[in-house]
Amino acid sequence: MTSTVTAAAVSKNLGAYQDAAVRDPVIITKNGRPRTVLIACEDYLRLTKRDRRVELTSALGDDDLAAIEASEMDGALDRLNAELLTGKRAAD
Repeated sequence: MTSTVTAAAVSKNLGAYQDAAVRDPVIITKNGRPRTVLIACEDYLRLTKRDRRVELTSALGDDDLAAIEASEMDGALDRLNAELLTGKRAAD
């Protein structure tokens, strides 16, 4: 279970929080707000390997573009559409 601690607590007992972070992420707050996360090195390496590959749509062929246009999202993921709309409203 993720724990949340103050930066002052971490500075006083870094070793204990390093040990805790090997099991679960530790959220470190500053002035009452989440600021950083202490995680196990293995988790960090796993996350950095998940970088996304980006390609230009101009590099796609007509068949690929047609397949994308014809695709439909699984109804179980409709909540993602709501997140997109919320993000657009916040940007306006």
